[in-house]
Amino acid sequence: MKLYIKYMVSLRCKMLVKDELQKLGVKNMIVELGVVEILEEFSEKQRAKFEENLKKAGLELLDDKKSILIEKIKNVVIEMIHYSDELPKVNYSDYISEKLDLNYTYLASIFSEVNGITLQQFIILHKIERVKELLIYDELNLTEIAYKLHYSSVAHLSNQFKRITGLTPTFYKGLKNKRKQNLENL
Repeated sequence: MKLYIKYMVSLRCKMLVKDELQKLGVKNMIVELGVVEILEEFSEKQRAKFEENLKKAGLELLDDKKSILIEKIKNVVIEMIHYSDELPKVNYSDYISEKLDLNYTYLASIFSEVNGITLQQFIILHKIERVKELLIYDELNLTEIAYKLHYSSVAHLSNQFKRITGLTPTFYKGLKNKRKQNLENL
C-alpha cells in the first residue's frame, strides 16, 4: 500500500514518518520523500491513527490524484536541488518529465493551477534557497556555486539572487559574519 504525504520534504520528515509507523507496529516499509510504501497489512484503524499523528507533526496524508501529483513534482524538484550532489545534465523540464513519466507541459499546467506559481518559479526559489545554504556553509565560492547549480554565469546567479532576496550574494554572505561578530560582543 502506498501512502502519499504532503509537506514531507526533508530527511527529518522521513525519520518522523518511519518512527510513527514503527510506533503503530509496522516493520516492513519503504520511506521516501513524499511517499511511504507499507509492505504488510495496514488496518484502517492504524491508518487513522497514523493520519492523526502526522497532522500533529504538520504533515498530511493525501487522497486526491491532483494533490498527489503536485507533491510528487515538489519532491522531485526538492530532491534534485537540495539532495543531489550534482544536478542533472539535461533540462529540468526533461528531468522532471522523465522522473514522473508524464508530459512536462501537463505537469507545469497542473502545478501552476494548484499552486499559483509556475513550476519554473518554484525551481528558481529552491535554487536560491540552495545558494543561501551554500553561501552560509562557506565551502564554495560564487563561481563554484554557479557551476554546481547550472547557472550560465555568476552574473546570472547574482541577478536572480538579488531579484528574489533583494540582496546581493556577497552582501548575504557578509550578514553571517556580522551576526557572528554581534554574538561575540555579547
